[in-house]
Amino acid sequence: MVEARRDLGRQLAAWRAATGLTQMQLAKAICYSRSTLANAEIGRDISIRRFWQDADRAVDARGALLAAFDQVAALVRDFHTQQARERDEERQRRAGRPATLATHAATGGCSCGTVVVGRWTGRETRALREALRMTVHDFARHLGVAAATVSGWEHHHTPTPPKMATQAALDEALTLADTDTKARFLLILDTPNHHTWDCPGFG
Repeated sequence: MVEARRDLGRQLAAWRAATGLTQMQLAKAICYSRSTLANAEIGRDISIRRFWQDADRAVDARGALLAAFDQVAALVRDFHTQQARERDEERQRRAGRPATLATHAATGGCSCGTVVVGRWTGRETRALREALRMTVHDFARHLGVAAATVSGWEHHHTPTPPKMATQAALDEALTLADTDTKARFLLILDTPNHHTWDCPGFG
């Protein structure tokens, strides 16, 4: 799975080079930071389909990059589902009960395979953004919403949760996140009154 992510990143780099674009130029064209694009090219962090749609269009890959991402995404989902099933079967075997698929890994010794959120609010949304190490702008671009909308969820404690389509995008981002990101997400949620500095580069 790690190699599949890296191969996807190499494909992105190759398409970018073929069009004669630098990382900075491509990042600007699709409205992401250069560091975000650089992470994608080495197989890290980028798990939102919208990013790959925009990148595919910008380098004129004609769907090739997006198709490659979809293959990796399917592989990641299958991997995490299998991990969760195996852990659940082992727990149920030890307890002497029939196995059922585990859906949450928020335990003290979290192995962070399958982690789900029943309903996203500003608290979970901010925790995911921080876990992904993204600015509000980059995170909003990932989800296809305005940066002001994300800020509203996070800082103004709006009673209105993200819309269903955005909830699905958040689900996808969490599902496809790597193990370290999921561990950070759960750790941030478990930290009472967690916050970040509201200064350039942190939001």
